[in-house]
Amino acid sequence: MKSNEVNAAAANGKEAAYFGVPWEDAYGYAQAIKVGDTIYVSGQLSHDEKGKLIAPASLDESGKPAEFSMMEQQLRATYANAVKLLASFGATLDNVVEETLYVLDVVAAFAAAGKVRKEAYGTARPQCASNLIGVTRLAFPEQLIEIAFKAVLSAAKAKPR
Repeated sequence: MKSNEVNAAAANGKEAAYFGVPWEDAYGYAQAIKVGDTIYVSGQLSHDEKGKLIAPASLDESGKPAEFSMMEQQLRATYANAVKLLASFGATLDNVVEETLYVLDVVAAFAAAGKVRKEAYGTARPQCASNLIGVTRLAFPEQLIEIAFKAVLSAAKAKPR
């Protein structure tokens, strides 16, 4: 990030986090922004540190996902990226109060997300609001899921009984 961007963000009471992937500059956004005790995490996807998509879906002749067997792997990688961003502000998934999953196939996502979410949050009942929304397209053709998060630093929760 350029120093004038850091200064502008600090002057506005914001802290920003970036991965350094190409689409941050191409689209012009931060992966996450912290304002006060609240962290807003932009839609995350399953990419590695260089921006290469992890577990891309195979495409049919029209350029759309041919099947959704990679949903679970994409979910895991997406949660892992969110964990990294939250950690840059001293937060964990325990601080998440809301998540919104944008998916190409609601049935496939619902089947995979329950298991993966419980693993990611480390509990059978993750203590955050969750929205699962079907969409017709995401940023990359091979992408099956994108997840946005809202976290509050004072909201670390005890595990449910």
